[in-house]
Amino acid sequence: MSTIDPSRLLQMRSSILNQNQALQRAAGRGGIGGTEGGVEGAGGTPDFGAAINNALQQVNAQQTKASEITEAYERGDTHDIVSVMIERQKASLGFETTLQVRNKLLSAYRDIMNMPV
Repeated sequence: MSTIDPSRLLQMRSSILNQNQALQRAAGRGGIGGTEGGVEGAGGTPDFGAAINNALQQVNAQQTKASEITEAYERGDTHDIVSVMIERQKASLGFETTLQVRNKLLSAYRDIMNMPV
């Protein structure tokens, strides 16, 4: 068996970290400390709760927009049924996605709680 050279190991680690930073910059994340979606907690770490809250606010905004445009169509303020249906479908898709995410989170929580310690 061959011996492990610590300097070679550190050099490989440094190379991997440099490549990772380059890939993150290429993906538009900005390297170490960057977050996906722009939601950061204290210390620059991604905040799961804030990300979920942000997603729920976006779904709520889409629901409100769809409701407003539907009411405008019903009042006769607009005659563009296509935009009304598109907004309603966007709101429906966002809501269904939110439900599926919630179901997956609950399932994962149950699985974790049922794990033997």
